[in-house]
Amino acid sequence: MLRELANRWDAVELWVTQLAFPFQVMLAIVVVLPLCWLVAGLLDRTVDTAVLVAARARRPRRASRAAADGAPRR
Repeated sequence: MLRELANRWDAVELWVTQLAFPFQVMLAIVVVLPLCWLVAGLLDRTVDTAVLVAARARRPRRASRAAADGAPRR
């Protein structure tokens, strides 16, 4: 199965390298640009989620520490 995947990859790579340069650029724009956009969106969403989870986990600690010190809450 892995050999078949490698053979298909080689065939696609050979096809792309035999294209004229402007067609290679257009193919890269059509394929790579949306792929990069998708990966960037997923990474952004993952980081946002991690920050929110970390903020929620940290928030009660500050409130309990302030209550223990007798300081008024804001």
